[in-house]
Amino acid sequence: MISRLRRNYNRKQLKDERYAFLFDEPPAGELVCFDCETTGLNPKKADILSIGAVIIQENRILTSQKLELFLKPPNAIDEASIKVHHLRHCDLENGLEPNQAVLRFLRFIGARPLVGYYLEFDVAMINKYIKPLLGIVLPNKQFEVSAIYHDKKQLAIPQGNIDLRFDTIMNELELPKLGKHDAFNDALMTAMMYVKLQNTPRL
Repeated sequence: MISRLRRNYNRKQLKDERYAFLFDEPPAGELVCFDCETTGLNPKKADILSIGAVIIQENRILTSQKLELFLKPPNAIDEASIKVHHLRHCDLENGLEPNQAVLRFLRFIGARPLVGYYLEFDVAMINKYIKPLLGIVLPNKQFEVSAIYHDKKQLAIPQGNIDLRFDTIMNELELPKLGKHDAFNDALMTAMMYVKLQNTPRL
């Protein structure tokens, strides 16, 4: 009931009806897994440098239907963040304007539910851009892979301390590792986690 009221309120705040499709019924059996590379870990201060996303359809990851966007950087990129994502100012000079990139992302995801690893942060980063533009926050349903993993793992060790680190989950699920801190690779690995977890009754 409360979630429906929030959704209805969010819908009324929409400034541009061209994006009303975000509130439509999603395509059956489809989700989008996405990840952002940013200049920091505080959504209020950080900027998005790249966005990667891929569609999941039932148990298939549709790598032919992917999104990989690079954004024009802020005036300076902190050296510490460059060491994490390896994106330098010169690598992003031909990137998209941030608002243009985020609107392209919205058109890609549509009304599909979203999947991610510590998804709350990535959603907060997208909301930071679309709230001033469109008056809304992302209305899409959200699935957090670390929470799904935790719930399945807890069945085996109900009183245990469950390690939710990205690498730990990848190892536990015996999934191949791609280059990390690349938005699309991180989205793809997280999509693999989600599909494997959906097909694993318990760990």
